[in-house]
Amino acid sequence: MNKNPFELLKTSEKSKARLGKLTTAHGVINTPIFMPVGTAATVKGVTPRDLKEMQAEIILANTYHLYLRPGTNIIAKAGGVQKFSGFNGPMLTDSGGFQVWSLKDLRKIKENGVEFRSHLDGSKHFFSPASVMQAQREIGADIIMAFDECSPYGASKEYAKSANVRTKEWLKRCYAAHKNPQQMLFPIVQGNFYEDLRLESLNDVLPYAKCGIAIGGVSVGEPKEIGLKMLDVLKPHLPENMPHYLMGVGSPDYVLEGIARGIDMMDCVLPT
Repeated sequence: MNKNPFELLKTSEKSKARLGKLTTAHGVINTPIFMPVGTAATVKGVTPRDLKEMQAEIILANTYHLYLRPGTNIIAKAGGVQKFSGFNGPMLTDSGGFQVWSLKDLRKIKENGVEFRSHLDGSKHFFSPASVMQAQREIGADIIMAFDECSPYGASKEYAKSANVRTKEWLKRCYAAHKNPQQMLFPIVQGNFYEDLRLESLNDVLPYAKCGIAIGGVSVGEPKEIGLKMLDVLKPHLPENMPHYLMGVGSPDYVLEGIARGIDMMDCVLPT
């Protein structure tokens, strides 16, 4: 995409709250926005018509789950995730990194990716930055996420730093394997709950942020005030000309707190 798809319309003088518009191949998203999660390409218990009536402008699908079932090649044959799901608006896929990370007893992190066993049948699989990009390309969402390592709350600084390094290296490989210019690739800021590592990670990923930037590793078991502190640390340094996506956060109070800190996009499975 040559033209910047994001238009910043207004920023609050009292806080960093922002109004904007993000144009995708399947429509315009008005920000700030909460995005319902459709783990397997559909929001549980909610029909596409219901989503339209509630003015849901974008929903999420999960690469890990779609890769395992029905398989991303089947979604590609169906014409992409919009046709597969019946939701014709913008869609975002995460990389599957968080799901793999959460399968603590079923995965092994390596330098070139993550080996894991399916939670469905125990079969062995491997996610690399390139394979995750291919999977998201086959799914066909408008916004796709880089493959990253999310370090858990309570991790040592040494471990968090090594996860930062791995996230940076994997991002380079994701960027090289990103082949569809119609899909916006968002890099992810990690760094756990160490202020210097958060800023270090932000500086690492900024060169790869062309259409948007995501903040990961928040709301992973830490006290809320610690998560908000990390947003305060990042807030002055986030680029103004692209949307800021806070991943996996979406309780009503956190939505408001995030918006006040310049967050434009949030998602959470809580409502469903």
